Amino acid sequence: MDPLGAPSQFVDVDSLPGWTDAYEAKQLYSHQNPVEKAQVDVRSPFPYRKDINAKIILWKGDVALLNCTAIVNTSNESLTDKNPVSESIFMHAGPDLRDELQKLKGCRTGEAKLTKGFNLAARFIIHTVGPKYKSRYRTAAESSLYSCYRNVLQLAKEQAMCSVGFCVINSLKRCYPLEDATHIALRTVRRFLEIHGETLEKVVFAVSELEEATYQKLLPLYFPRSLEEEIQSLPYLPADIGNAEGEPVVPERQIRITEKPGVPDDASDEEGLEADLSFIGSHAFARMEGDVDKQRRLILQGQLSEAALQKQHQRNYNRWLCQARAEDLSDIASLKALYQTGVDNCGRTVMVVVGRNIPVTLIDMEKALLYFIHVMDHIAVKEYVLVYFHTLTNDYNQLDSNFLKKLYDVVDAKYKRNLKALYFVHPTFRSKVSAWFFTTFTVSGLKDKIHYVESLQQLFTAVPPEQIDLPPFVLEYDARENGPYYSSYPPSPDL
Repeated sequence: MDPLGAPSQFVDVDSLPGWTDAYEAKQLYSHQNPVEKAQVDVRSPFPYRKDINAKIILWKGDVALLNCTAIVNTSNESLTDKNPVSESIFMHAGPDLRDELQKLKGCRTGEAKLTKGFNLAARFIIHTVGPKYKSRYRTAAESSLYSCYRNVLQLAKEQAMCSVGFCVINSLKRCYPLEDATHIALRTVRRFLEIHGETLEKVVFAVSELEEATYQKLLPLYFPRSLEEEIQSLPYLPADIGNAEGEPVVPERQIRITEKPGVPDDASDEEGLEADLSFIGSHAFARMEGDVDKQRRLILQGQLSEAALQKQHQRNYNRWLCQARAEDLSDIASLKALYQTGVDNCGRTVMVVVGRNIPVTLIDMEKALLYFIHVMDHIAVKEYVLVYFHTLTNDYNQLDSNFLKKLYDVVDAKYKRNLKALYFVHPTFRSKVSAWFFTTFTVSGLKDKIHYVESLQQLFTAVPPEQIDLPPFVLEYDARENGPYYSSYPPSPDL
């Protein structure tokens, strides 16, 4: 206990600045215009929620010093782990805590158990056991870590707790990658607050100096503090964002149970036993994953069903997407060859591709493909149009047909389904011939979507000038070739 008259070493959670406080102060002095909800075409799966953000606190400090309803202790299965978090909690709680823990008879990985706080300012301590991480057992580790956070929150809800102080459950001794673990921690808390937000007033993430930067980087993905931050964070979300409760999802292990597992949904009962038996053994139990080697052999023989081909293609695309979100693509982004602008006359998102900004011979084209997927994955969920500026491109900027074919084959079906128009601006005779051959003999379904645009005036009949950011050299070229009318239209300052 503190000596009489001495300042308390404990920190009241109500005195800590909230997650939004510093951001709102910064915005107050910023001259940026806020993004209106009506302007946002694609929303994040973790949308801006002011009510949820008000509950979140990121604090660099010792969780044992928090004055809240409960704090979280990360330990081993015997609840005797000697990590910095546990040792501090034991030191401040006093010897009675060890006696209480002996009565619990341990705790399994992923579970959560409750004790009193004893000499702590916190009334309770919730003890949990994080998983040991090995890359070969990554899925099991993810599920266990999710269970830690979920069970802590569930216990807090059952005990009608007002505030919870989380330590970083994945300890260094257990080798869990900090960034991967932080994604699970944040999204689990976010999903819980979406469903049970009325039960908790404050959730504090107590982090060390080494952990603070990672939490600062990832918190905006799951707790964006404005529509603008939500949009900016969207491309950086990982491929697996879990289910509705934040739990990791493994598509290959999902099981679909039907009333008659061997019979397709549209089969009627009147067809009798013969129809029922005809489908037995046609696929693995309740649509679980089949023999992968056999599937690949059937693909080569051209015998695999359309549904199986689509499933395999989706799995392949997901691998590309995971790689795109894990790779450092800043060098490709700096080219400003692909970017989102406004909307066309039909309200569809406009994506711009600047051919001259693609130095094909100087960059890693596989990284270019990854960047395209990284940027476009959330755009392509709704209808969109592409505007390709062929203006002043040369042989060093020409995307060859092999790369375009690979891109077309890799991307998900939504890219092709939701692409409603491709405006080919300032085409040359050679580029028109190449595009005709490519859309006629290499890919199907694209030819009718291409529109050759000779001038910006023609483009503006489909995309209003105020809805598209134009590179200065495009304006200059168009003014020179088609008259000076457009030279007064301001170019984008970022291009």
